[in-house]
Amino acid sequence: MDSLICYLPNKVNIYEFDWLFLTQPPKRYWEETENTDQRRPEEEQGTAVQNQNKSTVKERSLKRKNGESLEKKDPFSGEAPIPHKQLQKFQRGEKYKVPAGARQRLKEAIISSEAMSELAQKQAARYDLLLPEDAGFLEGDEDEDTNTISQDDIADAADITSGSKVYVIAFSLYLLKKLQIQKNVFVCNRHLLVGGKKGHVACIDWQSKDLMCEMNVMETVNDVKWLHTEAMFAVAQKRWLYIYDSKGLELHCVKKFNDVLRMQFLPYHFLLATASATGFLQYLDVSVGKEIAAICTKMGRLDVMSQNPHNAVIHLGHPNGTISLWSPNQKEPLVKILCHRGAVRSLTVDKTGTYMVTSGLDRKLKVYDIRAFKPLHSCFLPAGASCLSLSQRGLLSAATGDIVQVYQNVLGSSPVSKPYMAHRLQGQIWGLAYCPFEDVLGIGHGEGFTSMIVPGAGEPNFDALDTNPFRSSKQRQEWEVKALLEKVQPELIGLDPGQLSKVDQASFEQRHKEHVEALGFDPLAKDKFKPKTKKKGRSSAGAIEKRKRKVAHEDQRDKIRQTVQERTERDKEQKEKSNEKKNLGNKSTLDRFRK
Repeated sequence: MDSLICYLPNKVNIYEFDWLFLTQPPKRYWEETENTDQRRPEEEQGTAVQNQNKSTVKERSLKRKNGESLEKKDPFSGEAPIPHKQLQKFQRGEKYKVPAGARQRLKEAIISSEAMSELAQKQAARYDLLLPEDAGFLEGDEDEDTNTISQDDIADAADITSGSKVYVIAFSLYLLKKLQIQKNVFVCNRHLLVGGKKGHVACIDWQSKDLMCEMNVMETVNDVKWLHTEAMFAVAQKRWLYIYDSKGLELHCVKKFNDVLRMQFLPYHFLLATASATGFLQYLDVSVGKEIAAICTKMGRLDVMSQNPHNAVIHLGHPNGTISLWSPNQKEPLVKILCHRGAVRSLTVDKTGTYMVTSGLDRKLKVYDIRAFKPLHSCFLPAGASCLSLSQRGLLSAATGDIVQVYQNVLGSSPVSKPYMAHRLQGQIWGLAYCPFEDVLGIGHGEGFTSMIVPGAGEPNFDALDTNPFRSSKQRQEWEVKALLEKVQPELIGLDPGQLSKVDQASFEQRHKEHVEALGFDPLAKDKFKPKTKKKGRSSAGAIEKRKRKVAHEDQRDKIRQTVQERTERDKEQKEKSNEKKNLGNKSTLDRFRK
């Protein structure tokens, strides 16, 4: 007993433990087997599983007898519902209603096309979930202004790859005039092309910092522009237009294009549009090497130029404060807008082709809605903006002297009060260009080239069929062949690309007239009335003539009936209005109290 007492807790009495030990003898093994009512939890689980299996076997046998399928039913059957906002994001215009008098074949074609567009809309909304990347923005503390944060602080706080995107290239001897980061559609977005005022031209892979080519053309360089691939670029020199390859070898000297000041490349059309000091707007087809159009604008020196990515229309700014829109199909401007009281200094258009931002010598920054050709709002900049550039996410960068200011939410309905970011440089700024799919802004100034990190500028997700930044050389070669086969003709350039899907009624009537003259008869005309033969003398010559007279000019009779009905309705309405006026004139002010 002493050995047992040492293991007991303090509160247990020794005598009570003695009594428990003597009154409850230990159980034997045969007593455990006989007691079948008390089962272990493991045995209970096993029996439950067996009973469940028996029930499932019975259910299956019943389903087989009834002819039902043995597959398990999904509690959430069918496709997952798509939010309405997500569907509206990918909506392709309004639904086309089937006309009442349409033929069966036309009805089937309209219904099938609407079903295909609805399926494409749903698929695009579903696959949008596979694009988890989101664009971020720079956020400061409660009392901190984001435009006071320097690029050094951003580079220190960012990761290694983002911090390496901030660098400076010195071109102080050559006075950097123009730059372009390779941002054309379909092009790998890692190549930088710079051109200096004193003839310095260089191609750089800005991500790996490798120099592709560097040369001095020994002539003033007005503008540089990448073409459809990174293997070719155009340089607007003092006299003529030159085309070089990525190694710096001269491929062409186009002497028809002289005194070129600005250039824009239309990637879907393979057209290089140039604006000259003599006032000429010229188009060069790069795939064929042929001049498509040469238009004399009659508006003097063309030093401000931009393109609308949505419809490939060229926007030109003029010294009298107007902006004109041009197409290679017309010798006159499509639209002319008076934007500023002084000369236009710079302009840019967003990627959707909806908004246009302009700056002039009156030191005003204006945002226009191109659909209505009306200004949304304007703001006053103390020093004015010499260069403008819009990012893929709608951030506007404006160069004022040696300072770059980045504005957020410029394309909204209300004007912007303060800049989102700001950065000061050492020399006068000559050019701005955003790198697509990257939060990087390239700045060309008097001392060289500087890159600036702008959080939220680039589009985080890309369409690999349209623009693939990670494509290989084999993919580039395949794309080039497909792009040439799918090249859009310059005749299709216009203000509204949606008109291409509509029927041109005038041209249809003209073609129908020519078709009738060639055939000698109208194939769409109704067949002449042929009366049926009747018996008992009802098919005599006189009776047939009477029946023909009844049917003849039936269309004209219907039109006459409609016009008569419309006239009678108009007369009734006019009489009712005149009677109401007479009654009102005869009434006095006290008539309202009469019952």
